[in-house]
Amino acid sequence: MARFVFFLVGLAVLWAQGLAYSIPTPEISLLSPQGIRFAIPTNPGISLVAFHYNIDTPLYKVDAGQYNVDVTYASGGYWVHQNTGISVAGKNVYYWVLVVYNGGGYTLTEQSWSDGTAPVVTQAPPAPVSPTTSSGTVTSAPGGGSGGGGSVAPGCSSYPCDAACDMTVMPCNGLLFEDTFDTFNLDVWEHEITAGGGGNWEFQYYTNNRSNSYVRDNTLFLKPTLTSDKYSESFITSGTLDLWGAAPADLCTGNAYYGCQRSGSSSNAVNPVQSARVRTVDSFAFKYGRIEVEAKMPTGDWLWPAIWLLPKRNSYGGWPASGEIDMVESRGNLNLFDESGVNVGVNQMGSTMHWGPYWPLNAWPKTHATKNLDSGHFGMGFHKYALEWTSSGMKFYVDDELLLDADPGADGFWEFGEFETVHPGIDNPWVGSSAKVAPFDQEFYIILNVAVGGTNYFSDNLVNTAYDKPWLNSSPTALLDFWNAKDQWYPTWNPTVNKGEDAAMQIKSVRVWAI
Repeated sequence: MARFVFFLVGLAVLWAQGLAYSIPTPEISLLSPQGIRFAIPTNPGISLVAFHYNIDTPLYKVDAGQYNVDVTYASGGYWVHQNTGISVAGKNVYYWVLVVYNGGGYTLTEQSWSDGTAPVVTQAPPAPVSPTTSSGTVTSAPGGGSGGGGSVAPGCSSYPCDAACDMTVMPCNGLLFEDTFDTFNLDVWEHEITAGGGGNWEFQYYTNNRSNSYVRDNTLFLKPTLTSDKYSESFITSGTLDLWGAAPADLCTGNAYYGCQRSGSSSNAVNPVQSARVRTVDSFAFKYGRIEVEAKMPTGDWLWPAIWLLPKRNSYGGWPASGEIDMVESRGNLNLFDESGVNVGVNQMGSTMHWGPYWPLNAWPKTHATKNLDSGHFGMGFHKYALEWTSSGMKFYVDDELLLDADPGADGFWEFGEFETVHPGIDNPWVGSSAKVAPFDQEFYIILNVAVGGTNYFSDNLVNTAYDKPWLNSSPTALLDFWNAKDQWYPTWNPTVNKGEDAAMQIKSVRVWAI
């Protein structure tokens, strides 16, 4: 009831200010053998569409109605509600519509429809439209279902769909997940809040802050900034970073590696960079399919962007027994070279799979490949990164060029890894699975993040030609040594140009298809 009162107050404000959005008349059609379908075209700025309707009973203004459904995602260019649990043939439907557009509520009230105004069709798809954007569309999202509760119609909520379903909309068209970032959908993307990073003693801490993660122009930005911008210079060596939180949305997500609280001192620094890491662990995970991400890598010394996947459940034990899939990793340096003179900075990206019975037995070198551009670098424009994942293996692509074909062979990853040859008698954690790709036969979720530094990914053997790497991976003061060299590395992030967005990983789209 409180929500409804708040909604009416919001409408009064909008009416006083004048409408900025006009709701189009919904496209309504019968389903066969029974049911009704409502559809409204997508429009950038829409975050919710609600359909309220009665059968053969007039609906006055914004009464709740016999059926009331909130649709929270768009599919195939439309916001769709489908109810196969009722018969409306030969009856009148009285309805009103609410659209939340750019944070404001707009209504189309006291509408009616009867089956004499539209033909009876089997699937009742909306008219074809040009591709449109959506924000955080997942097949498990509520809305667009039968009855008044907003559940997805039976047989149409998972791929493959029943023959009676509309095969033009997800997931029936094979598209399982799509986000083209009309808005930043926090029901889909959960922020990690921790100073523990990924277990590599990185120099950033992850937070939920619109300075570090935001959407603009249908692009998600994950941008690192200085901790001192929020606190002070002295905070780095004398303050306490407390991430424990109090409310559910504010709780620390990782206590390992002192991830929820750290204190600075003269010999130890609080993480001097704050950044963002978002994941779909509670909203979307999949097993087998094709995932495509269109993204631009960040440019700036010691930045470490990643687009990767982790298992939703550790079905085979702790890392790396249950696997890790790194679609994209890169280093932000413009002039970073290995011992052979190869540029391993932002001119290069890599794809890697991590797997093994336990740490440190990790056979990742067998499933690792890198690509260098002939000219320019991966921070100069958007590139398409893709992974095709089947029960036979994995193929990684960059701009549709095959980078890595990871097929373990008929005997699976245990034999491919030669673990028993190196350590005779050790247990095979995947012995109970009949899948040759185990541990990659379970559901994985998506992670996007920008890390900084650390004591692993930036080897001490790498040569940064502008100035020497300012810390040693073995140093107990590595983080402080990095911070003390701020005058060298921070200018390479171009913080005063384009709002510092050269240092941001920018993501245009994330899509997952069934294959």
